[in-house]
Amino acid sequence: MSPLDSDTLSTLAQQIKHWGIALGFQQVGITDTHLSTAEQHLESWLNNGYHGEMDYMQRHGLKRSRPELLIPGTCSVISVRMDYLPEAPQLTQDILHDPLKAYISRYALGRDYHKLLRQRLQTLADKITENVGVFGYRAFVDSAPVLEKALAEKAGLGWIGKHSNVINRRGGSWFFLGELYTDLPLPSDNRSDNHCGSCTACLSVCPTQAIVAPYQVDARRCVSYLTIELHGSIPEPLRALIGNRIYGCDDCQLICPWNRFAKLSAEADFNPRQQLNKQQLLDVFAWDETTFLRKTEGSAIRRIGHDRWLRNIAVALGNATASEAIQSALQQYITHTSEMVREHVQWALNQQHAKAKP
Repeated sequence: MSPLDSDTLSTLAQQIKHWGIALGFQQVGITDTHLSTAEQHLESWLNNGYHGEMDYMQRHGLKRSRPELLIPGTCSVISVRMDYLPEAPQLTQDILHDPLKAYISRYALGRDYHKLLRQRLQTLADKITENVGVFGYRAFVDSAPVLEKALAEKAGLGWIGKHSNVINRRGGSWFFLGELYTDLPLPSDNRSDNHCGSCTACLSVCPTQAIVAPYQVDARRCVSYLTIELHGSIPEPLRALIGNRIYGCDDCQLICPWNRFAKLSAEADFNPRQQLNKQQLLDVFAWDETTFLRKTEGSAIRRIGHDRWLRNIAVALGNATASEAIQSALQQYITHTSEMVREHVQWALNQQHAKAKP
């Protein structure tokens, strides 16, 4: 491809945004690859050990904060966001406050977002190719060492809030991010300003106090980490704080005042599947592995596997009001082949028995 002049690149940038909106993205922004401030923040976070068992966060050296090291020739990044909120927040709160219901983070109720966004990004790349010829690019959706939040902030999609999620003034924070690394020297958009102000609602509401300071999340305490990323036992002091959250956590988003502007997703693929937005704990605890795999087909939930699914639900059942039905269900797993499952089931039974005492 012949080099494009500045006017052509400027026009192309506007076209890319138009094409992106037509593909179902709520916003498209463009930024350069300079992430020195974000790199310092990442190094400090890693040095504090806040990544826990997520070794992949440091495995790739500086490739995460220096896009041109990950994909040589990259000089600009197209950043996109897509809304995923599947239901009204009040319905979400109702589930969260019912100790017998299984709370699943809203992002995971529908189809796995990785494939959907990556396909849309590929279509966007194809559209660019049709108009300017072959160019260098790579699409990413939470699938490689990419500082997607820092890139989104620089591209003007929103600012990184005190809870570490990206917030948009007109769209809240219930959205996915994706990126196209390109070798096109596209003009950059203006960085988003921070509008958190003095608000600390997310810090206060976090059930495990994982937001240890503004813009500092200790993943080792985060419910999303504990129920999704952690492979072994959930630390006992944190179990009672998890409540009925069996896959992820949305408390910091539910409390954020900017989410009053969030809109329900127009993507049918993000609608809840298998009634995962209103399942009873006892019902999902009864799923054997075959049922679990069938019910979570095409879902991000499948990645944790059946044993961790049972681990998480056992903790939630331990946190529920004492009942013979719960104790009976737990007893059925007391000899489970997984030591991890047995440990959490026994803990849950102890909790249930303690609550049942007069």
